[in-house]
Amino acid sequence: MVGLGNPGPEYAATRHNAGFRLADALVARWGFPPFRRGERARVSQGDVAGVPVRVLKPTTYMNRSGAALASLRADPAFNPTTDLLILVDDFQIPCGTFRLRADGSSGGHNGLKSIEGALQSQAYARLRIGVGPLPEGAGEWSEYVLAPFTPEQVEQVEALMPEMVDAVSKWVKEGAP
Repeated sequence: MVGLGNPGPEYAATRHNAGFRLADALVARWGFPPFRRGERARVSQGDVAGVPVRVLKPTTYMNRSGAALASLRADPAFNPTTDLLILVDDFQIPCGTFRLRADGSSGGHNGLKSIEGALQSQAYARLRIGVGPLPEGAGEWSEYVLAPFTPEQVEQVEALMPEMVDAVSKWVKEGAP
């Protein structure tokens, strides 16, 4: 499972780091050890209901997230169709909501484009965390996602965390919906 975001304190509170926030919440809920340095990512791992799980937070910046999959792709048993879940922000989905899908397009998201390029496939699960909508007159979407959440949005995302953690836990146990 890979939470997408940008490394560094200047990005920690941004909408683009919603995937990192969920990755942190999962590791905390599952009682996994703290993230440690790995190959192009911070990594934590453990078992969820007897299923081995590795959680990655790429250190490559959003637009090159696919490079962080090298360690996963090197494992001959790795099958992205069943073994990979990407946690990612989406400004086209209202804040306070999320979508879990077994596959799909990048929807123009550069992090997902990078993942697709690394895998040469769109056949992997993704949980899209709503950070939208883009406000009227907000300018470029890239400026919007790289800006911090508003206090109201922080409340909405935090209130949604338990439901997203439950959805990811169910995905780990049962597979994609």
